[in-house]
Formats: sequence, C-alpha cells, structure tokens
Amino acid sequence: MDFVNGKELIKTCEEEGCPISVTMLTRERTETLETKEDILARLKVSLDIMKNSATTSIENPTKSIGGLIGGEAKKIMDSKIKLFGPLLTKAIAYSQSVLEVNATMGLIVAAPTAGSSGVVPGVLIALAEEYDLGDEELLSGLLNTSAIGYLLMRNASVAGAEGGCQAEVGSASAMAASAIVELLGGTPADCLNAAAFAISNILGMVCDPIAGLVESPCQNRNAIGVTNAFTAAQLALAGITHPVPFDEMVDAMLKVGRQLPRELRETALGGCACTPTGCDLSCKIFGQ
Repeated sequence: MDFVNGKELIKTCEEEGCPISVTMLTRERTETLETKEDILARLKVSLDIMKNSATTSIENPTKSIGGLIGGEAKKIMDSKIKLFGPLLTKAIAYSQSVLEVNATMGLIVAAPTAGSSGVVPGVLIALAEEYDLGDEELLSGLLNTSAIGYLLMRNASVAGAEGGCQAEVGSASAMAASAIVELLGGTPADCLNAAAFAISNILGMVCDPIAGLVESPCQNRNAIGVTNAFTAAQLALAGITHPVPFDEMVDAMLKVGRQLPRELRETALGGCACTPTGCDLSCKIFGQ
C-alpha cells in the first residue's frame, strides 16, 4: 500500500476508516515486510532520543562548537516573564534544547533535518506533558509526522540547500501541526488542513546560517516552527479551512524554493549570514 500525495492519503484513510498514523504504519509494514512490533520498536528508539535531546541542554547547558548558541533553552524555562502558557513555553524551550544538543555534537533525530530537528520533539513532548499522553500516543504522533514528511520529501523538498528554511522548519512545523490535530481528535482531512496552514505561514523563509553553521538563526527559527505548528493546528481544530489544499501548498513550496536565489539557500552568502556582524562572527569562528 502506498500514497503519493495528500489526496490519496485522505482517500485511503476514509476507505479504511483509520487515522493517518495507522495508514502510515500499514504502509511501513508493506514496504519493509516488518511486523508492527518491530516498526514501533524502532520508532521508540527515535522517541527516546527526542526526549533526551529535548531536556539535555535545559539540565546541562553547553556552549555550541561555533559559540553562537548555548544556554537558551534553560533561560526560557527559568525566565520569570513567560508570555505564553506552560504548553508553548515548554515546547519552545525543548526545541531550543534539541538545537543546542545538535550544535554540541550530541545525538538528535533529524525530523526531517538537523536544522529543523527541534520542532517535532518540542511540540510532541510538551503536548504529552500537558495533555497526559503516553508513549503509545506519541508513537502515533510520530507515525503521523512521518506520513507528512514522506509526502513533502516525495513532492517537494526538506533540504535548505534546495528550498530554503521553508523546506526545513516549514516542513517540520507542517509535520508537527498534523500530529497535534490527530492526537487531539481531528480527522485526516483536518490534519492536512493544518499542514497546509503551516506551510503557507512560512512560505518563502530563507536559509541563511551565520558562518554556515546550524546554530543561528536556526535555533530561533525552530521556536517559530513550534509556534507555527500550534497556530496551524488551532486553526484546523477550530474548523477553519485553508483555501488552498495541502497538495497545492506543497507544490507552491517547491516552486518558491526553486525561485529563491542561491545566496538564500544554505550558502551563508545572504540574509543574516552576510550582515556586517554575521561576517565578523564568521571570521572570529574560523580565524580568518
């Protein structure tokens, strides 16, 4: 069993009367010939890595190799001024932690990439804590995100070098938004509606890492991805429909990514990276 776009995914879910996570699990069983238990066991390994990386830098802040980030996750958790409720505050802090772990050569799950690796764990782990979800629900959430990520990789791109940060953090937030909707009782159509919102909200975001490192502004953009995911999910769960279907938004993201100049696609030749301060930081880091 397979599905090549969102339309086919929803059709399969409706015909089988099951959520996206179950449809994705069936696809994996068909493709790998593995048992359900084996697939979930492998997925549990990824979940455990996500949990660890989401809290490691809060408990033990460490400066990144490039020196551009380190300690932000703990500062968010310890801040006396919290503009958001506990759900979003935790999600942002967890996303920051994952990027800090990545930038100190720690173990993370690229979901879908290292540069956007904080969004999915930040969202799911915070959601689990605030809504009392167990690992079984979180594994369903990861299966849901996998389905969206699969469609984005198949029909567009999740690489900043090809499509800018919209392809990385934009894709991650679409994946996370879809999972939120399923875990809180939304339909498969609602999930893709949320993913469409998430993509459109970050459409055109450039990839401009200072000194070419996955540190800044990558870390802060993961926080934006987390916020975007919750916003998109809230819109979908409230019954608001994006006028442009998911598949068309995916195609739009691909086209916009191709239209971005080379300087704004992970080359560190534009945006934040080529500001006077960005250039100075690059020289300091690499001694040039």
